[in-house]
Amino acid sequence: MTSGVIDAADPRETWLPLGNAAGNGKAIGTYAYTSPRQAPVATYEDGSAAIIHRQIGSGNAYALGIDLGALLLKGHNNREEDLARSYVNEFEPMLDVLLRLLGDIYRKADNRAVILRPVPDSKDLAVIISHDVDYTRSLANAVDYARLERSLGIAATYFIQTKYLRDWNDDIILDETAPDLLRELKDMGMELASHGVSHSRVFRDFPLGEGTESYPDYRPFVKDASTTYGGTILGELRVSRFILKQLAEVSSVPSFRPGHLLNPFTLPQALDATGYAFSSSVTANNSLTHLPFQLNHDRDVKTELPIFEFPVTIEDEALPALGDRLSQAVTLAGKIARHGGLCVVLIHPDILGHKLSFEREFIAGVREFSWFGTLGDYGQWWSARNEVQIDAEWQDGHLVVQLFAPKPVKGITLEVPAGLRLDLQHRQPSDAEMTGNRVLLGQLRGKSVIRLVRQ
Repeated sequence: MTSGVIDAADPRETWLPLGNAAGNGKAIGTYAYTSPRQAPVATYEDGSAAIIHRQIGSGNAYALGIDLGALLLKGHNNREEDLARSYVNEFEPMLDVLLRLLGDIYRKADNRAVILRPVPDSKDLAVIISHDVDYTRSLANAVDYARLERSLGIAATYFIQTKYLRDWNDDIILDETAPDLLRELKDMGMELASHGVSHSRVFRDFPLGEGTESYPDYRPFVKDASTTYGGTILGELRVSRFILKQLAEVSSVPSFRPGHLLNPFTLPQALDATGYAFSSSVTANNSLTHLPFQLNHDRDVKTELPIFEFPVTIEDEALPALGDRLSQAVTLAGKIARHGGLCVVLIHPDILGHKLSFEREFIAGVREFSWFGTLGDYGQWWSARNEVQIDAEWQDGHLVVQLFAPKPVKGITLEVPAGLRLDLQHRQPSDAEMTGNRVLLGQLRGKSVIRLVRQ
């Protein structure tokens, strides 16, 4: 593959595992091509051709020996079947490399190729700092994290467990001090998101429920690690959201993360049915991508839902301790930033100490090339970006790029063909600016047009 697609020095980009049929029988089906006329774009481990290319006149033909759509769905539906090389905290760009290959083919074939970058404001990395508040002391500690974040000029997302029963898991989290603490987080500009009610270790096995669950009648009781009474998926979603809106006096709660990142097959449609828009329920490694993606009904292949998933990249429960993994985390963020992507950081505020120090130093280490925001902020931007339409045509020596944005969105960045400059007399929005081959757009809504001319 070309240097624009991969970093040839990184084995995670040059070698993509497709499973081990001899080891577990779960390797995906593939085709190999015999006697290619030109050197293969990619080969299998045995040297046979996996992706081939042939130039035919002024055109090019490519053949892929893998079903890219099926592979994407394996990652996006959390069905990766041992393809991931790790669970979390590492680099796993399998799907991203293959999507970049398609982008590279498009650029080489069409001198009008204009691509939307995945990060706002022409930055290289989108960083979402998130906290799971699921321990009795965590809510008070969360205020200290929020004060740090506000001092650094960023906002974070706080996934709050709305625990109001004492059980095997822990004491009550939402005691008499909770409303003031929640409102303090909100007033500092932090996003309050749902982390469910029970934080059960068997949430994956909960029944869907009736959709009528409400407080105070919904009373999930965690007996032990393997038994929870009275819990439903819809109950966890409905009741936690209701409590947060009432106690914190917030108008909406669009984001959800399940305890222990347990991911029931019915969760996507349950999120849709209860009014959520954004999920952070899986890891980037298990999803085989460092980009957001849209969820499917039943985590299956037939029906796409209007729910976007923002997978977790870095978390604080693996060893060594988070404070000892700063260099590794910054390096990982830098790898994702090479081509543009998402880095969701999960920190439990059960303690301060090395976790708070890690957050401060991590932000400093990636700040130069990163955009920071809450899951809700980035989710709204991403869902608006998802609907932007682009049409580019050469007209009288100008590349005229027409855009249509059904939803208002700011900070969209275009990647345009090399050797062009922005026509400052013909640009809408008028504050559009260009650096290198990137055009950063201001506020978009409805139709916009920019013109580019050859340098």
